[in-house]
Amino acid sequence: MYDDGTDKPKVFDFEEFANHIVEQGLQSSPSEIHGCLTGLLASGAPVEAELALQALVDVLDLDAHGPLAVQAMELYTVTAAALQDEEFEFHPLLPDDETDMEERTVSLAAWCSGFLGGFAQGTASLPDSESRLSKASREVLKDIEAFMHAGVDEDVGEEESEESYFEISEYLRFAVLNIHMESTES
Repeated sequence: MYDDGTDKPKVFDFEEFANHIVEQGLQSSPSEIHGCLTGLLASGAPVEAELALQALVDVLDLDAHGPLAVQAMELYTVTAAALQDEEFEFHPLLPDDETDMEERTVSLAAWCSGFLGGFAQGTASLPDSESRLSKASREVLKDIEAFMHAGVDEDVGEEESEESYFEISEYLRFAVLNIHMESTES
């Protein structure tokens, strides 16, 4: 992820975050939550951690409390910093490479779904939010919508699947950075 003031990247542990979600009996994934928070920020929403919790309720019907709420607000703040970082340190929160490709693909699709929900939430109150975006950004949002339906093709080899997954996650990374820059400059 990004920086907690120590010049060292703050990396969120996917499994630890997932455990907090399970402990609260919630039906979401770390990727979907991070996508939602990222979408909200990419829309140009203010970097106020309390907005993160409200967006999770409004978009994902997820009422986080305790350690999960603290972690979600911290993730929102860290993600905001990563999106503004000149070194392009932003990365979607997805399972590590040791995780089964099917699970990683499901998480990537969930991240995209969360992103679009968060982005819609962030732009809902803005006048002419659709016209504020360039044609390229509108196309990227369509691509992200298509990625929500991603799946693993059983007829494709493991190496090709890994390559495709990497390319999509990198595309998302830079596409989101561009949308964020466009939204915050408007």
